[in-house]
Amino acid sequence: MAITAALVKELRERTGAGMMDCKKALVETNADLEAAIDLMRASGAAKAAKKAGRVASEGLVSVNISDDNKHAAILEVNSETDFVTKGSAFIDFVETLGALALKHKPESVESFVRLKLGSGETVDEAREGIIAKIGENISVRRVQIVSTESGILGAYKHGDRIAVLAVLSSQDPELAKDIAMHIAASRPECVSEEQLSSDLLDREKAIFIEQAKESGKPDNIIEKMIVGRMKKFVNEITLYGQAFVKDPDITVGELIKSKNSEVESFIRYEVGEGIEKKEDNFVEEVMAQAQA
Repeated sequence: MAITAALVKELRERTGAGMMDCKKALVETNADLEAAIDLMRASGAAKAAKKAGRVASEGLVSVNISDDNKHAAILEVNSETDFVTKGSAFIDFVETLGALALKHKPESVESFVRLKLGSGETVDEAREGIIAKIGENISVRRVQIVSTESGILGAYKHGDRIAVLAVLSSQDPELAKDIAMHIAASRPECVSEEQLSSDLLDREKAIFIEQAKESGKPDNIIEKMIVGRMKKFVNEITLYGQAFVKDPDITVGELIKSKNSEVESFIRYEVGEGIEKKEDNFVEEVMAQAQA
C-alpha cells in the first residue's frame, strides 16, 4: 500500500507526532494505519519512561464540585516547564482528569491512573501519550476527594496554581467561599491550636526560651515574652488565629463563631510545593539534545 500525504496527515492528527516519525512508522508497518498507531504508542511509552526521571515541578491544579455541593475532587498535574501548562493538550488533559476524579472518587493516585477515559485509554496511557507529544515529563501528582453530608463545600482557585477546598458545618456558601479564599492567601497549617502537635509547640517554645535568655531580662519578663511569642506563633499558623483577609480587624475564628459555623477541614494545593526543583539540569539536557 502506498504511503500517501493524506495517510501521513491522518496519522499525525491521530497521534500528535511529527511528520518524519509518522512516515517512519508507516514504512515499518507497510502503511497499516492502525498498526502504525500501535507502534508509535509503544514508542511513545518508551519515550515516556525515558523522561520519567526528569523533575516535573510546574503544572496546574483543578477543583470540581458536584451539582449538590456535597462532593468535590481536587488534583494536581505536573509538567517540567510553565510553557507546557499554557498548551491546550495539557489544559484539556487536566480538565478531563478533574471530571473523571469527581465521577469515580478514587482513593489514591495509583487507583486513579488505572481508570479509563472515554477514549478507552487509562489515565496513565493518556499521560504517556501527552509526554510523547510534547516531549516533557508529565505526572499526576496527587488527587483527593472531599465529601460532606450535612455541611457545605467552599472552593477557591487563585489562577491555575493554587486550589482550596474547605468544609463548613453551616449552609452558608458565601462564607465557605470566603474561608477558602482566605486559606489560599494565608496558607494556614491547620484549623485550630488543638490540631497542632505537641512536638512542634515544644520545639518552638525551646527556641523562644533560648532567644529570650539572650536578652538578659529578668525571669518574670522572659516568661511573659515566651507566652506572647507562642501566642503569636500559634495565631500565624492556625486558620482560626489568623486575621481575616477581607477584614483584618477580626480573626477567622471570630468570624466563624459570629456565623454559628465551624470549619471542619480544608485542603490547600499549590503547584510544585515540596518538590525539589532542578531547572539547571533540565536546561543542560535540552542544550545537549540541541547539540546532538
